[in-house]
Amino acid sequence: MALVPFPGPQSGAYPVPPPEDDDDSPAIGKMSFLEHLDELRKRIVNSAIAIGVCVVVGFAFINRIVDFILAPTRKALPAGVKLIYTEPGEAFSLYVQIALIMGVVLAAPFIMYQVWKFIAPGLYSNEKRMAVPFVLFTTIGFVLGAAFNHYIAFPFMMAFFASFNTPDLAFMPKLDEVFGLYTKMLLGMGIVFQMPAVVFFLAKMKMITARFLLANFKYAFLIIFIAAAVITPTGDMMTQTIFAAPMVALYILSIVIAWVVGPKRLRAPADEIS
Repeated sequence: MALVPFPGPQSGAYPVPPPEDDDDSPAIGKMSFLEHLDELRKRIVNSAIAIGVCVVVGFAFINRIVDFILAPTRKALPAGVKLIYTEPGEAFSLYVQIALIMGVVLAAPFIMYQVWKFIAPGLYSNEKRMAVPFVLFTTIGFVLGAAFNHYIAFPFMMAFFASFNTPDLAFMPKLDEVFGLYTKMLLGMGIVFQMPAVVFFLAKMKMITARFLLANFKYAFLIIFIAAAVITPTGDMMTQTIFAAPMVALYILSIVIAWVVGPKRLRAPADEIS
């Protein structure tokens, strides 16, 4: 704390408080509740505009996108069987839903950046530097989850369901139900594949270590299967295993990430050391 001469007949000095703008302290306390609401409104509006623009782009390629999404189901269908729809607006509704989803997917990097801009004022200066890794890793995680669902998880599950097709049982899935299942699995896998990104930032902030994750692997294994049972869109064991298997693999990958970027162990409190 700086000392400056005290004006007056007596010599002395009085303390001058440090400047309030300190980059090493979080700025969240400097914003009022209404300012937080206004900031949240701003981020939501920006995200909505980005999604709207990307929806228009998605409509320009809607036929190719629909063919791409339905390709795993068509491969799993028995010979001569096609997807059906039984309601007049079902097919049109599918096109609208796919365009909206594509809008969210294409705008995902910008949306994650808006999320970061909203929470950044409450972070320290060294934590604010992780903005680019945050947007990059969360976007990559979602894309990898979507790719895993489209090329591995969903085709495998549809082939399993189609295997019950017999001369007495015809597998003729409805368009809306197939797409609903695809969407649920897509979102589920997108969330599951965020695990390495979450561990990366927690390890960077020295909140967890590789030693901690490894020591609690058996508990994590149990929690993973419970979580897979909760988030799985169907109640069968096969779909639960499809969700749980990549979660176990990602947990192991997260241990490696925590070992590379984080401390090997957390520092003990001062009272334990003394």
